[in-house]
Amino acid sequence: MNDLIKAGLAEKYRNATRRLVLLDYDGTLVNYTPVPDSARLPDNLIDILIKLIGTPLTEVFIVTGRGYQDIDKILNHLQVNIIAEHGAMIKESGIWMNQINNTTLWKETMIPILKQITLKCPGSFVEEKTYSLTWHYRNADSQSGHTNSRELIRILEKIIHLYNLKILDGKKVVEIMCREVGKGIAVRKLFEQKHYDFVLSVGDDATDEEMFEYLVQNTNAFTIKVGEGDTFARYKLDSINHVLLLLKDLTV
Repeated sequence: MNDLIKAGLAEKYRNATRRLVLLDYDGTLVNYTPVPDSARLPDNLIDILIKLIGTPLTEVFIVTGRGYQDIDKILNHLQVNIIAEHGAMIKESGIWMNQINNTTLWKETMIPILKQITLKCPGSFVEEKTYSLTWHYRNADSQSGHTNSRELIRILEKIIHLYNLKILDGKKVVEIMCREVGKGIAVRKLFEQKHYDFVLSVGDDATDEEMFEYLVQNTNAFTIKVGEGDTFARYKLDSINHVLLLLKDLTV
């Protein structure tokens, strides 16, 4: 993403009458950490977000796969909207709302599978969220983590159709959730309620690609992937620090 595009983005932001800012959390606003709870926003970024949130006719959403209670605890000092658990839970105007009506009895089948893989891969662990299950392997040996993640996906792909589930193959994480859940679906619901003439969507992971893909045809949208790799996003930034600088430019 060159300086000319950044200048055009900032100009369109300032001239817009209704703005939507969609920001992934881990890998976009904060670095990945061995202990997820330790991934906290730095003070300078908090100041930038407060200015964005306080800008008239601007809606800011943190869009994350984290459990809604965990992300709420981390961001409780900010009056920010949150799309959590990949869209299963949404917080607007300080109120959490469940977005799906689906049984989670399927967890009884999936948890033993995840635990078996965990035993084979020291350093990995299982996280149970309200509407999904996540197997993390960022703290495991890289080769063991990759090999076992491929095995886990092969096992899951044979049975998830029986439960109307899907797999998200993210950064050092494999997540299982209902097919009706996704960041793209959550963003679509926002557009069903309002029209935006400026959209900024930033993420770093495979889990953000649904969001980017939904916005592909939106000429008012600036979609940005942080880091390398194939993506539906129109632009790329090298690092979290570049995201911070971009957001800072919008608050000047």
